[in-house]
Amino acid sequence: MRKQFFILCLLALSGKAGFSQVTIARDPEIEKMVKEVSPDSLKSYIYKLVSFGTRNTLSTQTDPNRGIGAARNWVLSRFNEFAKQSNGRLTAFIDTITLQPDKRRVDTTLLLGNVVATLKGTDPNDNRIFIISGHLDNMRSNVMDRTGDAPGANDDGSGSAAVIECARVMSKHGFPATVIFVTVSGEEQGLLGANFMASKAKKQEWNIEAVLNNDIMGSNNSNETNIIDNTRIRVFSEGLPAFETEKSAKMIRQLGLENDGKARQLARYVKETGERYVENLEVVMIYRNDRFLRGGDHTPYVENGYAAVRFTEMNENYTRQHQNVRTENGINYGDLPEHIDFEYLRKNTAMNLSNLANLAKSPSMPEEVKIETRRLTNTSSLTWKAPKTGKVKGYYVLIRETTSAYWQKKIFTTATEYTLPYSKDNYFFAVQSVSETGNESLAVVPGIAGR
Repeated sequence: MRKQFFILCLLALSGKAGFSQVTIARDPEIEKMVKEVSPDSLKSYIYKLVSFGTRNTLSTQTDPNRGIGAARNWVLSRFNEFAKQSNGRLTAFIDTITLQPDKRRVDTTLLLGNVVATLKGTDPNDNRIFIISGHLDNMRSNVMDRTGDAPGANDDGSGSAAVIECARVMSKHGFPATVIFVTVSGEEQGLLGANFMASKAKKQEWNIEAVLNNDIMGSNNSNETNIIDNTRIRVFSEGLPAFETEKSAKMIRQLGLENDGKARQLARYVKETGERYVENLEVVMIYRNDRFLRGGDHTPYVENGYAAVRFTEMNENYTRQHQNVRTENGINYGDLPEHIDFEYLRKNTAMNLSNLANLAKSPSMPEEVKIETRRLTNTSSLTWKAPKTGKVKGYYVLIRETTSAYWQKKIFTTATEYTLPYSKDNYFFAVQSVSETGNESLAVVPGIAGR
């Protein structure tokens, strides 16, 4: 596990093959933010969310103390409180849309609302957006039951609490890029809130570089197998892109990039960064967009061409999801707050925060990354151009064997070209921009030079 916390970097001495090994250091500002993530704060958020009785999307929006309306207003009040410490950078509102009955999971005209807080970037030339999401709504055994109590502590009080806590800590800091914190509604009715936001982003041409969706990530034990483990969390990512696959299929096949789409690259990034900053936590990459028979709020973003992944606890307990609170055959059913492991939730929240902060502090990705393929060689030559925004200290050239899930080597250079003593037939490569404080952009896999 230690090698996952501190990634070995190959530092080029002269832009050639000679290099020595060094350890990538933690950014002191991010390390400080990670330490501020509080299990007590997370606990207070979840118990408050549970106190609203139900947060079913179809529940009351007029009762000040119960239902989805009261829950939305409370989250908004939290964001507005955090805005006071942001020097005017954080603003929040409830983004609404009126939906008509769909004869499936919406049986009445519905005012759907997402609670959105935007931490505006400090660089006016940087239009990048990074999003952290959880869903505020929940359900009983019957998704249409809008009146009965439904605690929803883990599904998805845990994800919503992570979003709120990241906003609390990060609002005190400035980042070149913009970070959006959102708790969506309508997830249980068919990803309605996420579809609304992703469609709006696509229409308005938001430059979203990453979406971190958190759904069911606060408990550590499973039913049936009775496994208990609070040291691992799953990150789900698609392989082949859901968006315009036919346009890129030829290149994907030719270069063997079935595992190098936007979401899969983001998953690699969050694993490396999360394990760098959070002790005793392994981010386990799952090569699927989501679990069987289930869906998450990252999917609408994926379908609109954005890099989006889902975080979910390693061992789910299905007696505590979508269940009325009851005892039956000696089994206690229901999504209650006493089932939450708040230290585990702290680690998972800190993993999200470290990734958001590292991404938002990084320069934008390098431009026009290319690999030379016109000659038969046992070396590999890459070229690229400087990123559009951000102060760049240099670049990492990433290397991995074609069968490796993770990047295995990182070579630092200040140049915008590099020749590697590795055959392009045997390895995959990518390039990252690196800021003056060591924050890496997302990786860019090279295209073919001359095209």
